[in-house]
Formats: sequence, structure tokens, C-alpha cells
Amino acid sequence: MLRESLSLMKIGIIALAFIVGGSVAPVLAAGGDSGGTTEIVCKAPLVPNEQKTACVPCAEGATYNAQTKTCIADNASLIDDELLYQQGHDLALAGQYDRALDFLGAIRDKDDAMVLTMIGYATRKLGNTEEGIAIYHQALAIDPNNVNTHEYLGEGYVAAGRVDLAELELDTLAKLCGTECEQYQDLAKAIAGDPVWN
Repeated sequence: MLRESLSLMKIGIIALAFIVGGSVAPVLAAGGDSGGTTEIVCKAPLVPNEQKTACVPCAEGATYNAQTKTCIADNASLIDDELLYQQGHDLALAGQYDRALDFLGAIRDKDDAMVLTMIGYATRKLGNTEEGIAIYHQALAIDPNNVNTHEYLGEGYVAAGRVDLAELELDTLAKLCGTECEQYQDLAKAIAGDPVWN
């Protein structure tokens, strides 16, 4: 009977924490009736301490990272630009454009054509077509032969109703990688009105 009362009490505490919306105090998540471990859940920007008994702010010299829900050392490159780019790239192609921009925006070296291309892509996909096109032009100023940028710029022009400019990008792709490369094929589909283009 005592065990059942304790279990009900744990459930009540968890339910209360969700109703209140997560206060500064830690929320205990029950690990089961048979003496399992308990885990605390902290509301951002607090994190569990090393003993996982209390919610604490990040230590001096560290910043709370909302993506990983952890503290990242301010001067450390624990998440380097390549990892941030890869995560942002994958999220953008998965259709999670806001989250993609969070990762891509955290990249320190923004003078990279592919970083700018993916920022432009996610921006355009969020409905900011003209801003995305402007970012593609920044990327092409760094790497004028980037076939991915030319493809996405052409798709941006299609979205903006400028098929004439999209066709110029298609011609550029034909010169850079031929008519059989994926970028050429995808842009050709977009210009033709194929609904299955990126």
C-alpha cells in the first residue's frame, strides 16, 4: 500500500509540473516502482547538475545551447562549423527550415559558398524568396562555379516567376556539369513545372 501511495505521489508531482509549465525547481521523472532511478528535467536555460539532483544555470564561461539543451563552453569549438553545417543541411533538406537556420546561423565562418547556399535555400523555402535569391548571389560571389548554388538560384527564380532568369541558370549548369548532372535535371524539372522538384 505504501509503495502504491509513493507511486501515485510521483505521478502527481509529474502531472503538477506539466500543468505549471516547468518551474525553476527540477521535475522528477519516475524510473518505475521497483526502486528505479529518478531523472530530473529542467526548464531552459537551466540544466541538471553533475549529480542530477538540481537544476542549475550554466557555469561561468559557458552558454546554454537550445538545440542540444546543454551548456557549451564559450571558447571551445565543441560543435565545429562542419558539424553545424551538416546538421543544418540535413534539417533543411528534411523540410525543417527554421531549425536548419538555427544551426547554419551558428556557423562562425559565413564566408563559405555552401553555408550561404543552404542559408539561402532554407530562407527561400520559408517563403522569403527574394532574400534567398540575394543570399545565393553572395554565395556565387565566393564560388561562381558552385553547381548547387546555380540550381537553387534557378529554383528561386522559378518560385519568383522569373523563368527567363531560371533558364539562364540552366544554361550555366549545362556548361558547368552537363545536362546529365542532378542539378541540371532538378532545375529543368522545376522550369517545366514538375511538382517533384526540390
